[in-house]
Amino acid sequence: MKKFFKLVGFASFIGVFYLGFTTYPKLDLISGFSAKSIASGHFIDHRSQSTIEKGDNDIKMIDYAENSINDAGKFAVASVYGLKERKAIYREGLGATLITNDFDVSKPYEVPKRTKLNNNLPFPYGNKDPLDTVFTNVDYAKLNVAVANAFDKKGELSKRSRSVLVIYKDKIIAEKYDTGFNKDSKILGWSMTKSVTATLFGILQKQGKYDIYKPAPIPEWQKDDRKIITTNDLLHMNSGLEWEENYSTICDATNMLFQAKDMTRIQLEKPTAFKPNAHWNYSSGTTNLLSGILRKQFKSHQEYLDFWYSALIDKIGMNSMVVETDMAGNFVGSSYGWATTRDWSKLGLLYLHKGNWNGTTLFDESWAKYVATPTAGSNGKYGAHFWLNAGGRFPDVPRDMYFCSGYQGQMVAIIPSLDLVIVRMGLVEDPKFDFNGMLSGIIASIKHTK
Repeated sequence: MKKFFKLVGFASFIGVFYLGFTTYPKLDLISGFSAKSIASGHFIDHRSQSTIEKGDNDIKMIDYAENSINDAGKFAVASVYGLKERKAIYREGLGATLITNDFDVSKPYEVPKRTKLNNNLPFPYGNKDPLDTVFTNVDYAKLNVAVANAFDKKGELSKRSRSVLVIYKDKIIAEKYDTGFNKDSKILGWSMTKSVTATLFGILQKQGKYDIYKPAPIPEWQKDDRKIITTNDLLHMNSGLEWEENYSTICDATNMLFQAKDMTRIQLEKPTAFKPNAHWNYSSGTTNLLSGILRKQFKSHQEYLDFWYSALIDKIGMNSMVVETDMAGNFVGSSYGWATTRDWSKLGLLYLHKGNWNGTTLFDESWAKYVATPTAGSNGKYGAHFWLNAGGRFPDVPRDMYFCSGYQGQMVAIIPSLDLVIVRMGLVEDPKFDFNGMLSGIIASIKHTK
């Protein structure tokens, strides 16, 4: 019997040791994610700590974190049972940034200059309320049912939609929010921010200031086989560079988002695993590398900060949007864009109109076609920093649909053939959330005429 208890004790020790060995390295990820999420949600969208913990942080293992907010100091702190404490600070104009202990919080910093649309136009081209428009070919009862079906009934936590917005012919025909959210709520788009980042290259190209087909202007690559990688390759996620993106474990992507001081360099420092245009591999590191390339197109850091807003975000009235920066001052173009649901829809409308915003052309019509053309190796599911339905991912939705997509099911869907933009923000993604059912239900409510 004594021998039995010794064996049980030894087995328990091994179990605890194994659990600690495998879990402890993840604590940085857990506390880092939690601190950043708490700081962003609280200071950008004014959510309470409990609301963020029950919503944004209700993720396996992330819910182990113990959090606190310092409103006076504008920061949030998180740890796991007192271990691996992480801190995220909030700076007006730059959002929340996860910092290391050696980060100098007293150092002066620059912020983007912002402008707001100053006209008397209704949404989407102005800041006045949208016009009430009734389309005779829209079955509003059917539409409202399709939208309502995207939300949980009272007491349920399966669909977890926060908002759904439907825009037909530039007019809002349906708009619904979950309890605690409204048209002014700023919601994190996660990887939908990638589409914002890519759009800036389309704008620079239109201005004649950048050629995406030339080798990427990265000095560190000029003496090895990476020197032939073009910005076009990077935009299509087929540069051939090594990268692992798996948020269930410690990987390149999590190390970048929760450890790196300069997120633009993580992908830059990776070697090649394939020749360019030979292997499609989704990489948030690639997008942040592109953010770094953008930064080098300007003479000053202030110009880089301003460009994102003056050339695109504020230009189309996405005045609620905040793109957060890393410790080195780079916009985290892969993941950290916040905006209201209505403002997210404006990015979709810009593409629906092929770069024309109320008479002003931001990028060439060919750019809209470019981002929506399947990239090699993606089986019709990816273009240039936009996801596609060309491969029939959503079988009951037109194949010409392309969309911005973010973690936990953020979507801005653009359907040119139907003159539709559909936005869904939430906490559950495909296949747990039935995007095909939601999209096809909305489409079926509209009688489309040629």
